[in-house]
Amino acid sequence: MERVRRTTALAAAAAMALTGAAVWQLSGGTGKAPGAGSTSAQQADGYPGLPHTLVQVSPGGCGAGWSTGHAASGLQVFDVSNAGIGPADVQLVEPASGAVLGEVEGLAPNRSRPLLVRLAAGSYAFRCLQQDVDAATGPTVAVTGSGTGSTQGTPAVVPVTQQDLIPAALAYQHWVGGQLPGLVTDVDALHSAVASGDLAGAKQRWLTAHLAYERLGAAYGAFGDVDDEINGPRSHDTGFHGVEFGLWRQGSTTALEPVAAKLLSDVRGLEASWPKVQLDPAVLGVRAHEIVENAIEFELSGRTDYGSDSNLATVGANLEGTTEVLTLLRPLLTSRVPMPQVDAAMAAARAQLTTDGNTALAGLAQQQREKLNAVFGDLVEQLAPIAAVLEVRRTQ
Repeated sequence: MERVRRTTALAAAAAMALTGAAVWQLSGGTGKAPGAGSTSAQQADGYPGLPHTLVQVSPGGCGAGWSTGHAASGLQVFDVSNAGIGPADVQLVEPASGAVLGEVEGLAPNRSRPLLVRLAAGSYAFRCLQQDVDAATGPTVAVTGSGTGSTQGTPAVVPVTQQDLIPAALAYQHWVGGQLPGLVTDVDALHSAVASGDLAGAKQRWLTAHLAYERLGAAYGAFGDVDDEINGPRSHDTGFHGVEFGLWRQGSTTALEPVAAKLLSDVRGLEASWPKVQLDPAVLGVRAHEIVENAIEFELSGRTDYGSDSNLATVGANLEGTTEVLTLLRPLLTSRVPMPQVDAAMAAARAQLTTDGNTALAGLAQQQREKLNAVFGDLVEQLAPIAAVLEVRRTQ
């Protein structure tokens, strides 16, 4: 998949400092670079009234156009222009540590994109990474003004390496491997209840098995196409939702045995194949955000309810899966993301689910629903930057 071309700050705290919320600047700007500080620049990129500085990237120079004599602290825009012959990634860094404040990715030749940052007093430089060329770092620029470091400016984040992520990925893979035997046992019990015509028992065992699967959110990408067979959100013919539809909407186990048998075969296949799977280390940072995002899209919308009214219980299982991911990533995140804010948002989401109890999603009062949407909206906002700060970046 082609990497998303973007302009972004590198931490949730950075975005909050700039906008009051965890918003990441995405831009596919394709216009030619206007002059630094020009009215057209300010209007075109959506940042009117802010100071603009034109910074050029070329084979012979990185960060040309910005110098100590023309540097100031505060919220500002760098109009990054590629004067080279190939695409380039451009990072604004602290030279001493290599920590990144913001970046523009995949900037095409003869194109410009804005980079919004808030600079505190300190030393900074642009790092330019063009294809098939060693990284180049421009002149160090001294910025004067009030505040130092993240107290007044965009926090800088030290990039992670593939090696940094491998221990967490291996630990998660081991954890999933430990969960799969229990999942198989739960689905086996579900199949037995369906086969024997025990409707009440099958409903109870369905919920147990389904929640066990929903806790494995970060592994879905590694399950491949079989995930759609097991838990496809739009299917009432196969997998968990096929069994759910029969048990609740049709109110019978009749004709469900083949569906439950196929589900059991699929989860047994997962257990057998999992030791051979090589989990992409980069997937955990993405899943930390996507699990909750998917819970909002599919569960809190009610789109995956085929009669069991178990959406809120499923969201609870999704939060457990997210918690496991965050626990394994915490050593990498503590110095890069404001984890107290993430933890507070997770706690608020859990508390709201507890408050709503076993109420069906459709049975929530408007005020309950608004509160639920608000706490999960905040949570997904807090988790969103994790994928960006844990993206492996080229630095050389």
